[in-house]
Amino acid sequence: MTTDTTHAADTTGTATADTRATGAGVRAVRRRRLLVLTARLGVAVVVLGGWQLATTVGWLDPFFFGQPSGIARRLVEFFSQGQQATEFGSFWLQIETTLKEAVLGFALGAVTGVVFGVALGQNQFLADVFGPYLKIVNAIPRIVLGSIFVVAFGIGETPKILLAAVLVFFVVFFNAFQGVREVDRNILANARVLGASPLQIVRHVVVPSALTWIIASLHTAFGFAIVGALVGEVLGAQNGLGLVIKTAQNSFDPNGVFAAMFVIAVIALSAEWLITKLEHRLLSWRPPSPSEAAAI
Repeated sequence: MTTDTTHAADTTGTATADTRATGAGVRAVRRRRLLVLTARLGVAVVVLGGWQLATTVGWLDPFFFGQPSGIARRLVEFFSQGQQATEFGSFWLQIETTLKEAVLGFALGAVTGVVFGVALGQNQFLADVFGPYLKIVNAIPRIVLGSIFVVAFGIGETPKILLAAVLVFFVVFFNAFQGVREVDRNILANARVLGASPLQIVRHVVVPSALTWIIASLHTAFGFAIVGALVGEVLGAQNGLGLVIKTAQNSFDPNGVFAAMFVIAVIALSAEWLITKLEHRLLSWRPPSPSEAAAI
């Protein structure tokens, strides 16, 4: 009886210690998140406050550099004036156009980049054949490709989607290609010994192993998709945030340029948040890296 009582007491004490340790860990994570958020807000306050001060006292000319208060007023005008917000219709229409072009270009470029990266990464013959051509296309300045697409497809949404897709393709392709090359050859050999078909090897071994590389490329790729859409709109468009920026630039309206850039930044951060959620869901099986563990 005494032994049982002692064992129960030890078990209770261990559980209590574990609970305390868990509670301390949760509090530490919350404190760190609060500290990070406070630091981020502090940086924003210093940058925007310094910018406003510099333009107010005359250190910077607001005619060329704008100022945060003017940008805020411009944003209010963009979102409150309806169809008269821009020369091309409502500001919401411009956001919708650019977002549509970027998302479609991102999807097209990501899918083709993964397919080509996996195919060429597994087949050395295909890699040797298509490698020089891919390098040639990748070396072409993007603005030249944009001009070619505008000439070929007009000033609609198609050339912007294609330009965004090209930018995304190469980012995803090279990461997928390298990720496939990094797959453990012993695992591949074991899968073949166990009778797995080539399609099963790709689905259950190659793609999961390269997924970390592919997901990492998507964080950068969506930014390139937005850049492709904006460059295409600057070259020639009927709607879009790139056209808003070009018009504001031509009319010497820096506040309008920065206001559109602010909206683009919000879109990019929202996309980054969604991709991070997707990464955590798809890679939930992966143990945290040392840096991630340190952050936790």
